[in-house]
Amino acid sequence: MAIDKSTIKFLKDLDKNNNRDWFQEHKDLYVFAQNNMKEVAKEIQTALNKKDQISDARVFRIYRDVRFSKDKSPYKNNLGIHFTRATALRRGGYYLHIQPGGSFAGGGFWAPSPDDLKRIREEFAFDAKPIRKIINAKKFINYFGQLRGDELKTAPSGFDKNHPDIDLIRKKSFTVMRSFKDKEVLDPGFQKEVVKTFEAMRPYFDYMTEILIHDKNGQKIV
Repeated sequence: MAIDKSTIKFLKDLDKNNNRDWFQEHKDLYVFAQNNMKEVAKEIQTALNKKDQISDARVFRIYRDVRFSKDKSPYKNNLGIHFTRATALRRGGYYLHIQPGGSFAGGGFWAPSPDDLKRIREEFAFDAKPIRKIINAKKFINYFGQLRGDELKTAPSGFDKNHPDIDLIRKKSFTVMRSFKDKEVLDPGFQKEVVKTFEAMRPYFDYMTEILIHDKNGQKIV
């Protein structure tokens, strides 16, 4: 099951008509797009499970929570799927974002818990060579370019602002992404490219998992 042209068209039209009246008049198009994404999610999950273990593939709802937002548009202009890796021994999550002109496959560690964030920073401060080897690898750069994530303007509390790896230590999230053009999204081989992209994240995920399932003394905590 490929991404259908009508799914992209629906999202384009919704972006221009983001109101409840238009949406209700065209809800059948949303239902089709949502079901299209669910089928795509199943196909990708099946493929991923050949080399990983995915416990859940969830298509996000299109309805926005506008209670605390200045933007009162009731609907998202995208459809997303989150793939959850099974058990605490497999950290990191995969995400597919379908949006006309802004589709991408991504993943990583977005806004980790304070304990996880501290543990990651401690490991990077102790020895950043393993993570740098991963993110400087040719395959990683070809797929993702660089490690992304919001950063503090200075060093987090307890860390030296002059540390040689402060660029990694001050990050608040640790994510990767690969963008896709609309014509790539509609290509019959798109799902295979998404799976290949997710598989390219594995060395990064596996290393970060090792960090997070051990304390700073190397004792397993999971």
